This record gives sequence, structure tokens and C-alpha cells, in this order.
Amino acid sequence: MKMICESEKLDDYLIELDEVNYSHPKIKAKAEELFNSSQTEIEKANIAFEFVRDKISHSWDIQGKQVTWKATEVLQYKEGICYAKSNLLASLLRSQGIPTGFCYQRLMLFDTPEKRYCLHALNAVYLKSLNKWIRLDARGNKTGVDAQFSIDEEKLAFSVNEKFGEKDYSIIFVKPNLKTIAVLKENTDAIEMYKQHLPESI
Repeated sequence: MKMICESEKLDDYLIELDEVNYSHPKIKAKAEELFNSSQTEIEKANIAFEFVRDKISHSWDIQGKQVTWKATEVLQYKEGICYAKSNLLASLLRSQGIPTGFCYQRLMLFDTPEKRYCLHALNAVYLKSLNKWIRLDARGNKTGVDAQFSIDEEKLAFSVNEKFGEKDYSIIFVKPNLKTIAVLKENTDAIEMYKQHLPESI
């Protein structure tokens, strides 16, 4: 799929936001722990991706009720849904000067159309050394989900089945979708939020 940048300016994909608060001491400390000056941008992208994928639990997988939205909260509580985890990955990479955007898929929430759809968040990362964007899904692996870091063929958490109304959105957004942030701010129970209140489309 051909990806389309919302902005032609790479610097727009480095801006700090309330939810991508990379100048916060907690994010700075984690960045210092994860990264060093000898690493390439590809190595940094891989390290950040695997950290968020593996060390931050997906709320649904652990049946955790804590709702997180700011990158610092996701880091503090070590859990969040895909919207929150994508904020943390963007925060870590933008802190290193690596342009990072937000991408979305419309997926069936529980394997059948009758059980609702949801908007799923992942990231796109621009690698200057390769002059290309790659998509990374740090949702977290489990049985049936095996997302990996790859600079060639995408290895995302979910494949889209258009026959069932699923969709891959082609735009790389500068900021998280407003619906995704709103639902995180408005809910206090992550399990109930996941089952009933996730937006279904952009």
C-alpha cells in the first residue's frame, strides 16, 4: 500500500504534543537508558519498537483497567491500549529526532462484523538512511499476533480483510486521531472502554 504523508514537512513529525510529551524527565530518562550515540537510527527504531511492544502490556491482554494516554502515563503504568502505546513509541523516537507519525486500521473488534469494529493505531517511522517510511505495530504480541520490526516487508499485528469491511488507512498523520485521544480521556475503565466505546473509523 502506498502511504501518503499528511504533511510534506518531516519536522512536523517531530513536534511535541500533550500526549507525545518527550521533554518530560521520565521520557528523557528512559531514552537515555535505551539509546546511545553509537546506535544508528534503524537500531534506535528497533529498540524503541521492541521496548513498547514487549515491555508495555496491552490493557486487554492483561485485563487491566488503568486507562493511559500520555506517553509518560503509559511508561509509568506499563500498560495501555494501542492508542496509548503508539503515543509512547512516537515520543521515544521523536525524542531522538526520528520522524514518527500515526497510522490506522479499521478492524473487527472480536473477529466477526456483528461484534463491532474498532479503529486500531500503529506508527509510521521515517528512516533517513533508507529514505523511506516503514509502519510498525507495537500493540504487543500474543497467540495469533506476531508483529516484528522490518525495513522490507511489513510484519504488522493484523492483516486487513476488506471483504468484512476492514480497512487500511493510507495517511501518515502528524498527530493522534482526535477520537482516539477523546475516548482515552473520557473513560476510567480500560476494559469497558475497549468493549463498548472505541471509535470505529477515522
